[in-house]
Amino acid sequence: MLKLGFLGFIVSFLVPIFVGFALGDYLNCSYKFLIAFLVVVILSIMGFSGVFSSLLHYMLPRKRACEGVAVHEDTDNNNENKKIRILEAADPTVKISSDVVCGENNCNSNSSDNHGSGSLVKKEEKEEASFMALGDANSTDIDEDLHSRQLAVYGRETMRRLFASNILVSGMQGLGAEIAKNLILAGVKSVTLHDEGVVELWDLSSNFIFSEDDVGKNRALASLQKLQELNNAVVVRALTTNLTKEQLSDFQAVVFTDISFEKAIEFNDYCHNHQPPIAFIKTEVRGLFGSVFCDFGPEFTIVDVDGEEPHTGIIASISNDNPALVSCVDDERLEFQDGDLVVFSEVHGMTELNDGKPRKIKNARAYSFTLEEDTTNYGAYVKGGIVTQVKQPKVLNFKPLREALTEPGDFLLSDFSKFDRPPLLHLAFQALDKFVSELGRFPVAGSEEDAQKLISIVTNVNESLGDGRQEDINPKLLRHFAFGAKAVLNPMAAMFGGIVGQEVVKACSGKFHPLFQFFYFDSVESLPTEPVDSIDFRPLNSRYDAQISVFGSKLQKKLEDAKVFIVGSGALGCEFLKNVALMGVSCGNEGKLTITDDDVIEKSNLSRQFLFRDWNIGQAKSTVAASAATSINPRFNIEALQNRVGPETENVFDDTFWENLSVVINALDNVNARLYVDQRCLYFQKPLLESGTLGAKCNTQMVIPHLTENYGASRDPPEKQAPMCTVHSFPHNIDHCLTWARSEFEGLLEKTPAEVNAYLSNPNEYSTAMINAGDAQARDNLERVLECLENERCETFQDCITWARLKFEDYFANRVKQLIYTFPEDAATSTGAPFWSAPKRFPRPLQFSAADLSHLHFVMAGSILRAETFGIPIPDWVKNPKKMAEAVDKVMVPEFQPKKDVKIVTDEKATSISTGSIDDSAVIAELIMKLKQCQKNLAPEFRMKPIQFEKDDDTNFHMDLIAGLANMRARNYSIPEVDKLKAKFIAGRIIPAIATSTAMATGLVCLELYKVLDGGHKVEDYRNTFANLALPLFSIAEPLPPKVIKHENLSWTVWDRWILKGNPTLRELIQWLKEKGLNAYSISCGSCLLYNSMFPRHKDRMDKKLVDLAREVAKVDLPTYRRHLDVVVACEDDEDNDVDIPQVSIYFG
Repeated sequence: MLKLGFLGFIVSFLVPIFVGFALGDYLNCSYKFLIAFLVVVILSIMGFSGVFSSLLHYMLPRKRACEGVAVHEDTDNNNENKKIRILEAADPTVKISSDVVCGENNCNSNSSDNHGSGSLVKKEEKEEASFMALGDANSTDIDEDLHSRQLAVYGRETMRRLFASNILVSGMQGLGAEIAKNLILAGVKSVTLHDEGVVELWDLSSNFIFSEDDVGKNRALASLQKLQELNNAVVVRALTTNLTKEQLSDFQAVVFTDISFEKAIEFNDYCHNHQPPIAFIKTEVRGLFGSVFCDFGPEFTIVDVDGEEPHTGIIASISNDNPALVSCVDDERLEFQDGDLVVFSEVHGMTELNDGKPRKIKNARAYSFTLEEDTTNYGAYVKGGIVTQVKQPKVLNFKPLREALTEPGDFLLSDFSKFDRPPLLHLAFQALDKFVSELGRFPVAGSEEDAQKLISIVTNVNESLGDGRQEDINPKLLRHFAFGAKAVLNPMAAMFGGIVGQEVVKACSGKFHPLFQFFYFDSVESLPTEPVDSIDFRPLNSRYDAQISVFGSKLQKKLEDAKVFIVGSGALGCEFLKNVALMGVSCGNEGKLTITDDDVIEKSNLSRQFLFRDWNIGQAKSTVAASAATSINPRFNIEALQNRVGPETENVFDDTFWENLSVVINALDNVNARLYVDQRCLYFQKPLLESGTLGAKCNTQMVIPHLTENYGASRDPPEKQAPMCTVHSFPHNIDHCLTWARSEFEGLLEKTPAEVNAYLSNPNEYSTAMINAGDAQARDNLERVLECLENERCETFQDCITWARLKFEDYFANRVKQLIYTFPEDAATSTGAPFWSAPKRFPRPLQFSAADLSHLHFVMAGSILRAETFGIPIPDWVKNPKKMAEAVDKVMVPEFQPKKDVKIVTDEKATSISTGSIDDSAVIAELIMKLKQCQKNLAPEFRMKPIQFEKDDDTNFHMDLIAGLANMRARNYSIPEVDKLKAKFIAGRIIPAIATSTAMATGLVCLELYKVLDGGHKVEDYRNTFANLALPLFSIAEPLPPKVIKHENLSWTVWDRWILKGNPTLRELIQWLKEKGLNAYSISCGSCLLYNSMFPRHKDRMDKKLVDLAREVAKVDLPTYRRHLDVVVACEDDEDNDVDIPQVSIYFG
């Protein structure tokens, strides 16, 4: 019945007897033995039926829900088999325990229901079903608080597929650790870590899991605990013995990071021919070189090629032609491409197109396309219509590695300046495999003999290709390849860990286009510009030996002595800290790293900000991240601050701070902060390494003094904002509805209560301010405050229900009735065109029904939040639909009559929906008088509680109300509704984010960090990157140089700043510029003019110190830490042509 062993059997037998006796005593019954016997029988039956075992599942001591496995390896002195017990997750869909007995060459499960001789993952459908039936049907539910940013990228269906996926990662050096980390954060069902080797000091250059205490331990076992901490919902296992191909059948995807081609071909053949196929990935990082090979089977179906939302358009006209021309409104450019399939809906007149049949288009333009269909005999188009792209699945036919090695097809390119590089690296990695198989070791760093042997093998392999051989095998490149072949560098591991982690997600879900099939990359530009002596590559018996074998010990010293500033400690910041700690940056006696972030840790951070744990929620990000980074490398010299970087903290990040920096790394999530840091780096001429992510996309930009343009030199166009009248009266998509809903939420629950408190705190001052303003906005504020305290003041929870019910009527019935009364369905514009033409949608009022749970839920959420603002207790029955319906039925809803004189804003250029009037001041005075009377009815201490919108707390009803507002409004306008999660993405302005793109971006940036700290690299050595892991697409190119301005024999760029020392006078500055052939006619400080040649009285200032003029005229407050003053000088040459000169800094300290 139960696998409890002898002790368990005794317990299960004796407990019912004691229960029987206790029950007999309680009932004062003389038949105690009979009752005990009956209890034994009943519990035995329950045990056989699975109920008792289910109860034991909850009664017995166990780990936290969904915690991963613990692996223990017991080795006795006798040369007997080693026994590993794997405790499964406490998840009712997984067996509680299974024994795996591992001999020298195989693993045999003690379970009687093996899937194979080496079964590692049990798949017992009947047992899963019975556990699910016992009330844990939500075991596969998605924790939306944790995975919200990831859900925004993948969607629920992809996440569910991930939750059911078992992954093998073989090879737990740096690359394997990075891949495993990303997959565990993503939330797959299980990750099995395989490695037969032991931790070496060498591994500490690239693996963030290992410490010096782990040296000598098995790599997989040493990785287990720390990787498990990343996500307790993922089962993490360790496998330390020789892997057989039969064991691969337990996994949906297998990844090998350290395997010979011979073994890889054997495993890949098995995976390729398995039914269903097992996704196979072989990846390597060798110094500054990396490779990936993917094989997802003979026929792999991609469900969603790019992950983008289907494109849509609003139809303006359709011709009765063959082929038909479809024109769309110019509200937004169409994103269709020739050959796309589309479907039509809501078309009036030409209703034949509303049949839901996908139709192919061609001649796609910005606002039109041609339909490959004869519409001559269709009904004439009248109005309306939506056209929506239909995303088609795609099937890929992968070759197995055996074939792909000789017929690789097209390589995925990343850097077009290295067009010929992938075919050469294809040979180089094969040659390295031959080298290792022949000599049993990797080439030695700095060994010319080993390098020449590798080059010889490449030459032989190349010659054997006949007509397909490479013309130039680039011996210099191969020499670098040989020298670093043994090393796994952390930046490379981070980059490839992101790429490969994403490929595993694709293999398990069908989401996004897989890498097909080879990808090669190198960053030889990261090597020092000066030649490195072979002695410099020798190991120093330090944790950085692998890195030293690639770059030499001199660059290592530069890394350790660097002074680095990382701005931000979120997802990018965590990855950067891990990377630089492993690289040894700021780990020397002279080095220091400063990190700052004013944010605290939230639950939603844990799915990608991997240095944080659930027990850190609420703590300062920078402090926790710094502590975690120090545990990665105890020599890390790091200071954590909680300051926002901006003008207000220039006393913290002062001139001395900036001047002492070696480099700045941005890990920010907003443009304004990036622009500020960019200006600081320009000013102090410091390198800035910039990066960002958006879902599966990432970009990096190198900002190098005097070599590249700065971050602010080019900007993305601002996002298009919907006109205010569209949002408030004429929405035509769900984004408009959610924008309106968020605005209403903030107005009702935050701004109005705050205005009420502002008035009650100081009525006279508030009233005076409104009178002085005297505009429509002041009138609106007073009207809202009066309405809140008089007509809509709530004293009981029933009042709150009444308020919410009447809001429903106002928003979704009365306002719509007024709108269609003012603009009936047949209304026309001043030009005679139909008023309700695309993109406008004609609305319909809603009729409230307590039987409609969405209506009831809106009232519930609204009443709860209204009660919160008034401090009214919320009754326990509020979530009971029946009782809520009864309470709503008590509300008296007045009849609504539309008015004739209501003005509704239709001007798309209007910035406010408030309409001013000539008597605003009189109305304001009257409102203030009414407020004074209303205040007399309030307790002196009465205050409201404004509610600030918080999207990441699903228990606070904020998103319930916003989703309700948006969906009811969408229902008015026949716009498709969205669930609460999608509403959260849009209204909460959630930026989609996943760990894989973050890891890749930071890896790429750290490859550039080598160049920055080495110094001496040219602009052509640096790389900017844009990548989209969904496609996948890699676009790597040199940064653009800064714009050069020339004047006579002078030239300067945005990087230059002219400096005058010695506390000069105004005359001395003008004379200094005159000597450069520049005539200064205007000098300003901030927004104040210090000098202008057109003002005669300004000549009296000529002999005054500029710093004194700034204090006297511009009223500049120069703090004690400031040693200079910046002025802007407008100049012209001798021919009166304006010349833009650099900013001028006047040093006075």
